[in-house]
Amino acid sequence: MHEQRTARPWTRPYDWAEVALGLMVLLGPAWLATDDAATWTMIILGGLIAIDGLLSLAMPGVVYGEAIQVVLGALLFVSPWVMGYTEFGPASWVSWIAGGLTALAGGLALPAAQAAHRGMAGQH
Repeated sequence: MHEQRTARPWTRPYDWAEVALGLMVLLGPAWLATDDAATWTMIILGGLIAIDGLLSLAMPGVVYGEAIQVVLGALLFVSPWVMGYTEFGPASWVSWIAGGLTALAGGLALPAAQAAHRGMAGQH
């Protein structure tokens, strides 16, 4: 019974959180002081996080989407150091917090995605 609930598209809160975090990061350069490296890093990673969250919502049985969220979250977390924008405090904090939360949400959503995948595999 539980597996059927987790397999319903557009219902998983962790994936909605990933979409919201991705959009926040994507739009962050519009109101935060940044340089070109920070702007493009936040736009690209934020967009990828939001898109992957939407794909996970639409196809809840696709397990690799959650693993991609963990990787994207980790990349966003380290990006202020790697891309050299730590001097832009608010942009750095958005990257650190959103990156950590994205990785956490992806990790927490992984069991639900695995259960949905198993439920879908049993229907074939």
